[in-house]
Amino acid sequence: MSAIGEGIQEQIGVCVTGEMDVPRHVTRYGRQDTSFGFGSAQFRTPVDLDLGTRRARAAALLCQALPGGAYVYQGEELGLWEVEDIPDDLRQDPMWRRSGHKDGTRDGCRVPLPWSGTEPPFGFSVPPAVPWLPQPKDWERYTAAAQQDDRASFLSLYRVALRLRRELTALGAGPLEWAEHGPSVLAFTRGEEFTFAANLGNAPVPLPPHREILLASGPLRDGNLPPDTAAWLAC
Repeated sequence: MSAIGEGIQEQIGVCVTGEMDVPRHVTRYGRQDTSFGFGSAQFRTPVDLDLGTRRARAAALLCQALPGGAYVYQGEELGLWEVEDIPDDLRQDPMWRRSGHKDGTRDGCRVPLPWSGTEPPFGFSVPPAVPWLPQPKDWERYTAAAQQDDRASFLSLYRVALRLRRELTALGAGPLEWAEHGPSVLAFTRGEEFTFAANLGNAPVPLPPHREILLASGPLRDGNLPPDTAAWLAC
């Protein structure tokens, strides 16, 4: 399975890309091996966060375009990554102890969310109280407040996608038909007026026929869909 689709599950009509027991998808998709399994979580293996971010944005649009309900694990809408440098003496997950201090996956996705401000605890608690797990200083650019008015932010992407999902009758409970647009493109239609396309290859590809670009996970170039990018199209 391609990196964009890796980890997306559809169960009982609900699509998910992550949850409280799995490393955050920005981190998973930025690794050479994007799969996940308990006991083989690739804890502290190298991560390309830029690549992981592009793929996570595309995966978010894929998930939101599928039939049924869409589950968003807290922090996905902010583009947060797995916090893997938590000091060992602060880790609280029993799995960390049971694995002989080898598996630290679950604490890293449970670090409290950054709401506002430029320093931890980022509005999550009021000093001198501190969160039970430390937040990275780099999260100052990923707070909800910092992303609020940024049209290119993760938060804006999710908000626009959720708004369109409510407005477009083809989404949610509508039908899905797979479409063919080349070997490196994952594409499907939802009714006669909506097409989803994601470029799973290594080179830009032409967009499928469309009337309007409703939303894209990243910048489009000269009518082409770059690698690791997804688009919602009105037909």
